[in-house]
Amino acid sequence: MAPTNLVRQFSSGAGCRCPLESELQIVLQQRIMVLDGGMGTMIQQHNLEEKDFRGDEFKEHPLPLKGNNDLLSITQPDIIYKIHKEYLLAGADIIETNTFSGTSTAQADYGLEHMAYRLNRASAELARKAAEDVTKQTGCKRYVAGAVGPTNKTLSVSPSVERPDFRNITFDALVEAYTEQVRGLLDGGADILLVETIFDTANAKAALFAIDLLFEKSYERKPVFISGTIVDRSGRTLSGQTGEAFVVSVSHAKPLCIGLNCALGATEMRPFIEAIGKSTTAFVICYPNAGLPNTFGGYDETPQVTASKLKEFAMDGLVNIVGGCCGTTPGHIRAIAEAVKHCQPRVPAADINQDNLLLSGLEPFRIGPYTNFVNIGERCNVAGSRKFAKLIMAGNYEEALSIAKAQVELGAQVLDINMDEGMLEGPSAMARFCNFVTSEPDIARVPLCIDSSNFSVIEAGLKCCQGKCIVNSISLKEGEEEFLLRAATVQRYGAAVVVMAFDEEGQATDTDRKVEICTRAYRLLVSKVGFDPNDIIFDPNILTIGTGMEEHSNYAINFIRATKVIKETLPGARVSGGLSNLSFSFRGMEAIREAMHGAFLYHAIKDGMDMGIVNAGNLPVYDDIDKQLLLLCENLIWNRDTDATEKLLAYAQNIVKGGTKVVQTDEWREGSVEERLEYALIKGIEKYVVDDVEECRAQVDRYTRPLHIIEGPLMNGMKVVGDLFGAGKMFLPQVIKSARVMKKAVGYLIPFMEKEREEMMALSASTEEVDPYQGTIVLATVKGDVHDIGKNIVGVVLGCNNYRVIDLGVMAPCDKILKEAIKQKADIIGLSGLITPSLDEMIYVAKEMERLGITTPLLIGGATTSKTHTAVKIAPRYTSPVVHVLDASRSVVVCSQLLDEAMREEYFEDLKEEYEEIRQEHYDSLKDRRYLSLTQAREKALHIDWCTLPRPVHPQFLGTRVFEWYDLSSLVDFIDWKPFFDVWQLRGKYPNRGYPKIFHDKTVGLEAQRVFDDAQLLLNQMIDSGSLKGRGLVGFWRAQSDADDINVYKDYVMVDRDTKPLATFYGLRQQMEKDSSSSEPYLCVSDFVAPIDSGVPDYVGVFAVGVFGAEELSQHFLAQGDDYSSIMVKALADRLAEAFAEELHARVRKELWGYSSDEALQASDLHRVRYLGIRPAAGYPSQPDHTEKTTMWSLAGIKEKTGICLTESLAMTPAASVSGLYFSNPQASYFAVGKITKEQVDDYSRRKEMSVEEVEKWLAPILGYDSDA
Repeated sequence: MAPTNLVRQFSSGAGCRCPLESELQIVLQQRIMVLDGGMGTMIQQHNLEEKDFRGDEFKEHPLPLKGNNDLLSITQPDIIYKIHKEYLLAGADIIETNTFSGTSTAQADYGLEHMAYRLNRASAELARKAAEDVTKQTGCKRYVAGAVGPTNKTLSVSPSVERPDFRNITFDALVEAYTEQVRGLLDGGADILLVETIFDTANAKAALFAIDLLFEKSYERKPVFISGTIVDRSGRTLSGQTGEAFVVSVSHAKPLCIGLNCALGATEMRPFIEAIGKSTTAFVICYPNAGLPNTFGGYDETPQVTASKLKEFAMDGLVNIVGGCCGTTPGHIRAIAEAVKHCQPRVPAADINQDNLLLSGLEPFRIGPYTNFVNIGERCNVAGSRKFAKLIMAGNYEEALSIAKAQVELGAQVLDINMDEGMLEGPSAMARFCNFVTSEPDIARVPLCIDSSNFSVIEAGLKCCQGKCIVNSISLKEGEEEFLLRAATVQRYGAAVVVMAFDEEGQATDTDRKVEICTRAYRLLVSKVGFDPNDIIFDPNILTIGTGMEEHSNYAINFIRATKVIKETLPGARVSGGLSNLSFSFRGMEAIREAMHGAFLYHAIKDGMDMGIVNAGNLPVYDDIDKQLLLLCENLIWNRDTDATEKLLAYAQNIVKGGTKVVQTDEWREGSVEERLEYALIKGIEKYVVDDVEECRAQVDRYTRPLHIIEGPLMNGMKVVGDLFGAGKMFLPQVIKSARVMKKAVGYLIPFMEKEREEMMALSASTEEVDPYQGTIVLATVKGDVHDIGKNIVGVVLGCNNYRVIDLGVMAPCDKILKEAIKQKADIIGLSGLITPSLDEMIYVAKEMERLGITTPLLIGGATTSKTHTAVKIAPRYTSPVVHVLDASRSVVVCSQLLDEAMREEYFEDLKEEYEEIRQEHYDSLKDRRYLSLTQAREKALHIDWCTLPRPVHPQFLGTRVFEWYDLSSLVDFIDWKPFFDVWQLRGKYPNRGYPKIFHDKTVGLEAQRVFDDAQLLLNQMIDSGSLKGRGLVGFWRAQSDADDINVYKDYVMVDRDTKPLATFYGLRQQMEKDSSSSEPYLCVSDFVAPIDSGVPDYVGVFAVGVFGAEELSQHFLAQGDDYSSIMVKALADRLAEAFAEELHARVRKELWGYSSDEALQASDLHRVRYLGIRPAAGYPSQPDHTEKTTMWSLAGIKEKTGICLTESLAMTPAASVSGLYFSNPQASYFAVGKITKEQVDDYSRRKEMSVEEVEKWLAPILGYDSDA
């Protein structure tokens, strides 16, 4: 299709609001609206089979249709209607159509691309009927949102590691597919168009392009909602954009609502929703998953939990529409609707980006009134850089990419790309290079300036960019009609525009003509096209001076003067220019040209020039220009000397002699060859990789075989890449770029490995042909699942490590996978899946492999999979190896071990043992153990005769005492060194197990002594230098127990049952039946505090201690490449924190509480717990509930007073921190609660006023039952 061939009706007014949008706007200003929940989640509950998906109409369809949820709108309309109605009756104001995969692009996987329009229309009609029926039933108007999903293709990422410029879909094809889908949705009665789950913004821009075309051509405008997907805590989409950059990229569509859905639960999504809200004037929509998937691929978050988190969003003014995505049900929506019912909606900012030009690459870029001059890198221009032109003409795009990277590294904030060369096919060259740029995140982070005098070339570039670009340029030289048409098209692509000072009469050279043309263009763009003035950039033509022609002498002056007038009279507009034109007369004299550019910019910027196309890095500082040269340049610029040109030429000949060059150095090239290879892999630098691999190959004493280079430095680099990716510090395009470098390195080594094999065959007199690959691996996304990006990454990484990868794509039925594996003689089969039903399909494949007697190792991977699920549900069905692979970086290691004859059996045995332990741990919690009822356990509690015992000692103070900077040297004698040696995996054998006996151990003694000596040295240095600092807090309060709980009261208050406590610590009681002959009590921590009815006043203490500075010091050592000291710092900080807790507890016993003032114990006695009283920690055996920490932190103000914080998982930061409660009773002892029953969980839930599901989540390790049953 040709999207720009539409004649736009400008008189209609660009961006006008439709009546329905105005209606929704009023509602959204009054209250928070509710969207429905997961359609797929509800469909799964019906357990539909292949025949159900087919219905009567598709009985004979040649491809499997199970999993094609969209088709159910035709084959099972009653089910879809019922789901819609359930959500509406639960409180949803808006329901989504069942069309997430409704494009012909996505339906092609099922062979149903011809059904796209009908599917969408039928789905919209079903939703429309449900909405109208419930509107009549309830009297409350309901709306239908036409769901427009992301498709299963991506415009921003290549599916081929060898061809980073390749795409398996085009922008035009997506526009066509989206147009068909949206027609069906609108014809079926959709009120709203919701472009959702956007993992690649370029795809979304194609959808928005199609929608705008339809509105312009033949449909009444409807409100547009846009929802992106942040894939992990890195805060980026799958194609690498930040949330803010995503908003900038799609805001041209003027959505009524913009926000996020899917991938994350509400807790993880919060910072990104906040960032979205700060970046937009639209309303904000948020519909997260029901938390993160559990180990079995399901979603555990209850309606109450999801609702409470979204209520927090609402209370904090973050949202206007809330709902649910994966794992949410009508129960969730009902709870959400109830939770936000009385919350005030977010009030969108009127204009948060006033006077800002917003651009984006992978990251946002704002140009405001106070932004310094913006450098637009000029060297990716076939007309302006001979080197770049030569590389492009030779088809060497990857080398040309290095020029773009250099421009960005040297300071270009926007990258100009120009392919205007007569011998080039401009549109294809532009598209290809833009695709290369997209594959290079270090370049793609900045916005692009698509530069051409041919508008078809500009469009080709725009179709490849997910960010908001600058178009350079359009002009009035072909008349108003063409100018308006092109401006409207640029706006539809979501780009800013450069307007050249050209009109029908030609190029403007004097000041008045420049201002006249720019003013005319400004009025046309703002009033007729609806352009935001901030998106308009004028280029009043920097023309060449110093030509010897008098009429050219004022060109620089005219530009500067025109710039000043434009900035004063055309509000919001920016001014740019191509700087190299100015000095074209002095080409070849680089020092002269750079000086002219520096001097010109100094004056032009003062008069309002905002940006310019420059050679980033080659601009001298004005004050650094040689004074004589500066005078000559300024005389030429300001036309103050008629001989200025001749004088500059003379200066060039006498002083400069050929000019200067910027010399770039690659410091990383100075490291060892192994370090260089690792750096190249992480940064994706291909340039030197062959040379470095050859250098390794030449070291025959170190690398006796080419394979050792792959297994050594190359794999080490890839492991780092995998770790960074897993930690969210790298994203998909970078990983693929790293894989490409690996591929190049391995490709260079393959001929040498083949030669080696031939020589080995000759020596062994074998005639059998040797397979050049390390092994053959069949990969597939299982039947019913169309998600394959993760699988593709695994395939890329394996391919780069010399494995032959047979990728069967998505929706692969079991029989196809197994037939292909047998046909290809696969060494390994890999199954992938993202959705929950895929887990059942994986189990089925494993059972079939066992039934057929196949023994090929089976790899399991994908977002819903886990090691526990693999061990419990899949591995028992298959007697050969089944391995869960966490991510792509681990896949190579696993495959290598499975295919190594020497290692395979041992690896498999270890794997079986590990999985058996996992299964045992899982089933242990499900065994039918014998438990006392909670009533019985309480009857057999520890009963202390409080009346006959001495009264509990009153602490020296009540309230808190903070220890700001604790003397760490006082803690050294309290350090327990045994865990320190455990860190280093140094364990002595009996009788030399403990410290200091370990030094006598024959095996590890010497190494233990060396590490210990190093530790002493570093410990003393850290304490003496103050690198580590200890900070802590102790607090004491009046307390009384009440059954299993401990109430804490204000200082010195008289306590009875009517006294309101300050806080309550909740206890858990042992329930597992003990030996019948034993008189052991069933303990709870509350047993150690005097009951409220005893009349005996008692007390509890709270403490928290932390060692600060370890993380920073560790990072310092790490930066120096000193991993050993980095680990040592953290190990010692942990020991100091524990010693801090130990020493402080001793002070509490002897001084601060003073209940054991005559204690005289050695450190070894303390480590053996020979003191009175205990200090149990929340989350540990005596009180396994981590949420008790929140009570401690609130009661004692720990965060505010010490800086020790709690993460969302209730871990303490800094990591070297210890906290807990103090009990003084002499009978208090450490114990393990052990497994508990559902009865106690219900009781605990009621006491804590937490949902049972939330309690079960936190107490999962001690549940004596299967919470999923």
